[in-house]
Amino acid sequence: MIAYLCKYTPHEIIEAIGEDSFKIEPESASFDIANLKTHNNMCSYVKAALDEIMKNQIKKVVLINCCDSVRRLYDILKKENLDYVYILDLPRKCDKASILIFKEEIKKFIKSLEENLGQTLDYELLRKNLISKNNSPLKNKPSTSPIAIMGARFKEDILNLDKQNDTKNLNLTCTGEYSNKRNYIDNEDILQAYSKSILTSYPCMRMENTEERLEVLNKYKPKGVIYHTIKFCDTYSFEYSNIKEKTKIPVVKIETDYTKQSKGQIKTRLEAFLENIEKDTSLKNKSNKYVMGIDSGSTSTNGVILGQNRNIIAFEVVRTGAKSIESANLVLNNLLKKTCLNRQDIDVIVSTGYGRISIPFADYNVTEISCHGKGAHFVNKNIRTIIDIGGQDSKIIRLNETGDILDFAMNDKCAAGTGRFLEMMARTLDININDMGKESLKWKENLTITSMCTVFAESEVISLIAENKEKADILHALNNSVATRVISLLGRVAKMGDYMLTGGVAKNQGVVSALEEKIGEKIYIYEEPEIIGALGAALIALEK
Repeated sequence: MIAYLCKYTPHEIIEAIGEDSFKIEPESASFDIANLKTHNNMCSYVKAALDEIMKNQIKKVVLINCCDSVRRLYDILKKENLDYVYILDLPRKCDKASILIFKEEIKKFIKSLEENLGQTLDYELLRKNLISKNNSPLKNKPSTSPIAIMGARFKEDILNLDKQNDTKNLNLTCTGEYSNKRNYIDNEDILQAYSKSILTSYPCMRMENTEERLEVLNKYKPKGVIYHTIKFCDTYSFEYSNIKEKTKIPVVKIETDYTKQSKGQIKTRLEAFLENIEKDTSLKNKSNKYVMGIDSGSTSTNGVILGQNRNIIAFEVVRTGAKSIESANLVLNNLLKKTCLNRQDIDVIVSTGYGRISIPFADYNVTEISCHGKGAHFVNKNIRTIIDIGGQDSKIIRLNETGDILDFAMNDKCAAGTGRFLEMMARTLDININDMGKESLKWKENLTITSMCTVFAESEVISLIAENKEKADILHALNNSVATRVISLLGRVAKMGDYMLTGGVAKNQGVVSALEEKIGEKIYIYEEPEIIGALGAALIALEK
């Protein structure tokens, strides 16, 4: 059994020589082995592949020389106790010279395999398999108006995102096998034809001519593009910029580290993207008497009850406890008491936030991206940029004049710049979180917190305490640190006022002041900034 990584691998050679082959689809929980054998900044996919090979004791591997990281993977595997490791050099072009060059690479590969396995290649079986492959239906052929998945390779389950419309999505990542070309293999020089077939397949971004990628995109005109990049790999960033500039197709960029944790990181933004491009703004049932939105966040759980005329009947904010369902039930019960309503009086309940799928009494769940956009536009029609600083992540959401979401960015890989960061620092400084903002306005010395990591930032704070620095000065430095991280995130979307700050951190006057200074504009704060997501969920409930 011989494993390979890249679609450009001539794996039909392996099968025609009498050996089974399979493509590695790594899914590591962590990089325990890879981190011992590679640099921390090595491509996450290559580290995941290395972990997969070592943990599953895969003994035979074939690689394609496509980048520095794969070459380093080859170097590492050559030192390990594997039975067979081989790397093919793939030309970046598909002209006549390149076809002949790759043909020679395939011949070297055949010779290496025959020597290692002690078997001879069956050329007739190879020809038969290749003809069968070229006459088979195209893989991943999309239906009308698909979602296009582009950029670096992605997990296969992403191709079935749009379950509501049962759409077969278009795989335009580097693993995509779609092609407008048909290469026939029934000529005398089977290896040359095979070389051409591989080089003229749907191109990855390492190839010189990548125009076919945009041709396929323009041909099917997908309703949206999810563009994936892998941490520490910049190859696909150029294409992402090109798509944004040259097409009018909605596109969202996501970056993963190719671990299982990536699923949680990207779930919210992918769902929000789909909600935005498939939104239905019609009020389907205006006869609802009362609706409720509930926002189950990592720090607080918030609820809003609306009447049929979109008037706020009541709202509630409670601390999220160890179990999100208990906090959600508390919000529901408190709101029913406040309004003297029964549960049966609430026609529709929409949940949002990270705990949205864990609320059993909700009729629907919607991402906080959509809900914040809806809620912010409702309270202030002039808002074009929402800055939401939550307990465990920060979000920037761009709106147009009608409240539709134009773009958004999230930072959910680090606690720095979030409410949780400030909570940790409040404990370190022995101050109530609610007093941090007011106290920080008393600052005199302009200190700086430089660390991008929460743990290291806390070490800086402890050092400043040891130097007898004033608490107000340290708090001012922390608030500036949060504002700096938010401004960095803001740079990922086009800046446009008016600005609105939501989430519990909006109550911190020090952070608000620091943000206003860095943006150069006043920031709008709603009277209860924590309920904007729940308010948006309630407004969506009126449309159900």
